[in-house]
Amino acid sequence: METALYLIPVTLGETPVSQVLPAYNHDVILGIRHFIVENVRSARRFLRLVDHEFPIDDSTFYEMGKHAQTDQFASYLKPLQQGFPVGVISEAGCPAVADPGAEVVAMAQHKGFRVIPLVGPSSMIMAVMASGLNGQSFAFNGYLPVDEADRAKKLKALESRAWNESQTQLLIETPYRNRKMFDTILRSLRPQTRLCVAAGITTSDEYIRTHTIQEWKRIQLPDLSKIPAIFLIGR
Repeated sequence: METALYLIPVTLGETPVSQVLPAYNHDVILGIRHFIVENVRSARRFLRLVDHEFPIDDSTFYEMGKHAQTDQFASYLKPLQQGFPVGVISEAGCPAVADPGAEVVAMAQHKGFRVIPLVGPSSMIMAVMASGLNGQSFAFNGYLPVDEADRAKKLKALESRAWNESQTQLLIETPYRNRKMFDTILRSLRPQTRLCVAAGITTSDEYIRTHTIQEWKRIQLPDLSKIPAIFLIGR
C-alpha cells in the first residue's frame, strides 16, 4: 500500500457505511494502522462499522481534537517517514472541510508527502447539490455570532453577497439552536431571498427544502433541535 496521508470521510449520522462509502475505502482503511483523529472513541467506533473485525488493538491513534497544539502534528506524521500509511478521520463528513485536519494536511504537503482524499459524503457539497441555488460560486461561513443583533447584521451582509455576487452563502448552527437561527433568518432577510434548509443529510431524518423567505413564513419547519443542519442563502 502506498505511503501517503489518506483523508477518510465518515458517515453523517447512523447511515450504514455501505450506503455512502465506496468499497474501495474499506480496502484502504484495512491497510492503515496509524490514524490521526478528531476523537479516538468515535474513530474506533467508525472503524468497527467499516469492518467489525478491524484490528483496533493493533492500531495507533493520535488525537488532534478541535483545538490541538499544531506543534504535536509533526510527531503524528512520523509513521509516514517510516514508510507507513496514515489516515485522518474527523467525527463526520470529510476531514479538513469544516472539520479539523487542515493543519495536518498542510504539514504533510510541506514535508512532501502524498495526500490522498477518499470519496465520501460532505454535507456542504450535498446541500449545495440539492438546494437549487448557485453551485458555481458558494462560500461556507461556519457559525454566526451568538449575539442576536450581531447575528442579524451578519445575515444581512451574507444576503448582500448572495444578491450582489450571485454567491450562495452556507452557514451552520449547533442543533439545539437551529430553530432560533431559522427564526432570525426569517426576521432579517428580504422576502424574495431564497433559503434552503438541509438537515440530517443521508440519514433517515433527511430534510432538504428550498423556498423564499416569504414562503418559509407559511411553512411549519420540522423539529431540527437534534439534527445537524446547514442553512443556504441565495438569490
